Formats: sequence, C-alpha cells, structure tokens
Amino acid sequence: MATNAEQVSQLRWQKFSVLDDGFVTLVDVMGDDQSVVQAARVSYGEGTRKVSDDRGLIRYLLRHRHTTPFEMAEIKLLVRVPMDCWRQWIRHRTANVNEYSTRYSLAIDAMQTTTSDAWRTQAANNRQGSAGALDAQLGAELTAAETEFQRAARALYEQRIAQGVAREQARKDLPLSTYTEAYWKVDLHNLLHFLALRMDSHAQWEIREYARTIGERIVQPLFPLVWEAFVDYRMDGLFLTRLDREVIKKLMQRVQAAGRSQATEEDFMAVQDATWAGLERCRERDECRDKLKQLNLLAS
Repeated sequence: MATNAEQVSQLRWQKFSVLDDGFVTLVDVMGDDQSVVQAARVSYGEGTRKVSDDRGLIRYLLRHRHTTPFEMAEIKLLVRVPMDCWRQWIRHRTANVNEYSTRYSLAIDAMQTTTSDAWRTQAANNRQGSAGALDAQLGAELTAAETEFQRAARALYEQRIAQGVAREQARKDLPLSTYTEAYWKVDLHNLLHFLALRMDSHAQWEIREYARTIGERIVQPLFPLVWEAFVDYRMDGLFLTRLDREVIKKLMQRVQAAGRSQATEEDFMAVQDATWAGLERCRERDECRDKLKQLNLLAS
C-alpha cells in the first residue's frame, strides 16, 4: 500500500476530467488520517490513547459529530467549472477562494455544452430539481440552439475585445455556461460537509459530478479511514427524527396486530404525525415514507 507521501505525489497536479471541459486538480494537502487522530488525542488527553485504534477513533469522531479534529487537515484544489455550477459551489463560504479574473484576463474560451440526450425535465415535486430526460428530438433541437447561441455570445465578446472595449465590460453578456477556474482551499471538516450536500441525490447533477470526483478520486485515497467513516455515517447513513421514531413505533404496533410483516401506504397514512395530517403536500412526510421504504418496513 502506498504511503501518504506517495499518494500525494501521485495525485498532485493530476487532472480529473469533469463534464465536457471541466476538471479537478489536487494542488496541495496538509495532513492525513493520522492528523485527525493526533488532534483528537491532544484534545482528549492521555487516556484516549487506550480507548481505540485510529480507525475506531475516527469512526467515533464522525459518528458523534466531533468536528474539530477534522479541521486540522486541509486540501487545496484547482477547479475548472461552469459559472452556473460555480454559483452553487461558492455558497459554501467556509473555504479560501481565488478565482480567475475576467477583468484582468480574457475569459476562458470554453463553455459547457449539453448533449441531445442530457436535457432534463423540471421535477413536479421539487421546484429546484429536475426529473427525467426530455424527448430525444426536442433535445437535439435544444442542443443545436445552444451551440448557435454560445458561438454568437463568444463572437460578440471577442468582437468587443478587438474594438478596445474594457475586459470588465466586454464580458457582461457571456453565458453562465462559460467555464471559470479557481483555487479552492478548505479544511477536511468543511470539505466533508460540502461533499455530503453536493453528492446527495437531490443536488444538481453537474455539481454532483464534481463532488463525486473530489470525494472518490482525491479524498478517498488521501484519507481512507475518514472516507470509510464518512460513507458509512453520512452518505449511506439514515437519520431518524423524533417524529420518524414515533411513526415507526405506531406502524409496527399496527402491523403486528394485523399479523403482517410489512406496512402498507394505508397503514402509514393512518399513523402519520398529527402535524402532517390534512396537508396535501408535506416534505417531512415524504421523507419519512422514503426512510421506511429503505428499512423495508413499508411496501414500495
């Protein structure tokens, strides 16, 4: 197995492609799994050394949300990302950022394009999400229109530059599909929070691709014990609220009394929390229903 120094050497400045012209590159890293362990043991004192091995300690810290030790490690990345995706990314205000300046330099001559089979419909139950794929013929028309628009936008920008317009003004009509680049330095705790949100199935597909690449191609090899715990407790874990637990108790009583092994939708609606009853749409109820299906307590 490669040492941490060898892993860093192999990964540094390696470009991992994302989307059609984006990438993620490791610039530098400070720390490894052992850094998290050392920070925790300093905090907890001498007695902690006998409590568990490194893996067990890391899993305990993540499981019980002890975040400070994870702040002792940092990763610096260079990313190329479409501006609309970057708008979501930059909302995570817990990182240090230095972005490519189109006031100082010419805008990057690359825009994210959409293939004819990649256009998505608007989700019916989520105002900020998408659903299935659009009709293939319509997708082809949309892609052709996108190509024409992007070429025209770039041509207009370059024409303004050639005519002596200031770069800061010439850029104003470039579309959000234009790629930008930035250095992004973040501690491990806040990086894991970013990944938990942006790798989630509810996140936009484009930023999920960046998060997945960062997580699987960079964080996993550099922090294998942390990554294992993160997947077990954050990505593949299941959080139950007080209302969820009460619904489960009532549901099991109802199912057992009926001599059945699994609840039905009728059972679920009968034991739902009183605050959900009467609501035509209720996200909390929908999320509870999904959790019960994952636990195989409710028929799909």
